[in-house]
Amino acid sequence: MRGDLEWGTIPGLVRSAAERYGAREAVVDGRTRVSYAELGERVERAAAACIAAGVEPGDRVAVWAPNTLDWIVSALGAVSAGAVLVPLNTRFKGTEAAYVLARSRAKLLFITGTFLGTSYVASLRRAEVELPYLEQVVVLADSAPEDYRTWKDFLAGGDVVPASEVRARADAVASSAPSDIIFTSGTTGAPKGAVITHAQTLRCYAVWSELAGLREGDRYLIVNPFFHTFGYKAGIIACLMRGAVMIPQPVFNVDTVLANIASERISVLPGPPTLHQSLLDHPARGTHDLSALRLVVTGAAVVPLRLVERLRDELRIATVLTAYGLSEASGIVTMCRRGDPPSVIAATSGRAIPDTEVRVLSTGPGEPGEVLVRGHNVMRGYFEDPAETAEVLDADGWLHTGDVGVLDVAGNLRITDRIKDMFIVGGFNAYPAEIEQLLGLHPDIADIAVIGIPDPRLGEVGKAYAVRRRGSTLTADDLIAWSRREMANYKVPREVEFVPELPRNASGKVLKTELRARQGC
Repeated sequence: MRGDLEWGTIPGLVRSAAERYGAREAVVDGRTRVSYAELGERVERAAAACIAAGVEPGDRVAVWAPNTLDWIVSALGAVSAGAVLVPLNTRFKGTEAAYVLARSRAKLLFITGTFLGTSYVASLRRAEVELPYLEQVVVLADSAPEDYRTWKDFLAGGDVVPASEVRARADAVASSAPSDIIFTSGTTGAPKGAVITHAQTLRCYAVWSELAGLREGDRYLIVNPFFHTFGYKAGIIACLMRGAVMIPQPVFNVDTVLANIASERISVLPGPPTLHQSLLDHPARGTHDLSALRLVVTGAAVVPLRLVERLRDELRIATVLTAYGLSEASGIVTMCRRGDPPSVIAATSGRAIPDTEVRVLSTGPGEPGEVLVRGHNVMRGYFEDPAETAEVLDADGWLHTGDVGVLDVAGNLRITDRIKDMFIVGGFNAYPAEIEQLLGLHPDIADIAVIGIPDPRLGEVGKAYAVRRRGSTLTADDLIAWSRREMANYKVPREVEFVPELPRNASGKVLKTELRARQGC
């Protein structure tokens, strides 16, 4: 396995990939096809432009854009100039983006023009947040407002910087230096920035690539957003390590996914379970050639066994794996291994990655408790926030994740919930993810989320938000009656509300804060 000692830093990895894979295809973005050698040249040109723009080692540079070749080049260019990358969530509104820009004191921002009908430039301008540290905004488009720069103009500015200076700047980056600050999704409060180093990133995603079995020449459809660790590191960084082809997809659309798999002979498709479920259930699936698919990696508290079986049986996918991670642990904590049986892959998130430790603070074996992680994957801390860091990182180096889980005798971790999502029904701890797993077995349920709501007698009870399968006439009474036959009474939801779809963030997580807001909880 190649680790952090070989490449040292992300700039070193980019250069190594350009040399090793040369003429091999690196990125396919629409009609644009770029080789590894060409990608290396583009990244060096972007690094030169960053240097010309005044970016110094350690400065924060943000990217607020969807999955594209320009995202890859601008981000890797900034990191190669010694900057610390701050990816911004594409679902953010202007005020939310401005908060992260202000909090990180970003000096330079790469921003998309219009995405999903929204002008990001206009959205940022409307934000009533002071950004005194933001010196330049570069629009990844052919036009920009007068006080912003176009991507083409920005790149041209770097032509005065000699290649030797670019190379020297990249070589000066230390493997122990921060490579990025990944801000948490903010589903439970204000986003906090997890600081991760070059060495951590390279070591963790060398492990991920090895456990997943990513190969040179694999064609990887990256639907997971680049602003998320799953998209950036398990996507871009992993592909650079193995010489795989990156096919970025800016928005999840199942028709586009099917078309891409067939036309680009996609072999690797990581993503949340909802992505794979929608693929399997699409009425036109049979008209597309999906035979090249060989590797799926997914992760969530709820991965139905039936989904794993269908991916293997119906699509003949040789490797289906589940994993668990969080931003504060470089995005990877546990992972299944190739050869694990479907029951382990569906019911757990696998075992701790090499040279790390996982504990569960529980009252006894097999009992749920908070998941703790220790090892090379754990963040250096939250950016300039020692108080919040001390809340989650203890004196012995254990990261307190806030997730609830159970460890089996083989060390496989099953995530049952977030501590904050648990509710208490008449003295019994109810874990929504466990209830969702059971409700997901109903043949008429396509998607499900459970929250706790107030109850005058029991304190709290469960309410299910459910998405029916196409053509189903399932009623709330039907589902509640079925639940009473399938689970302990305290777990049975007392209310069911059918919805067209569940609210999710761009990473695929259900926004339970939104569901609670509907209840006034």
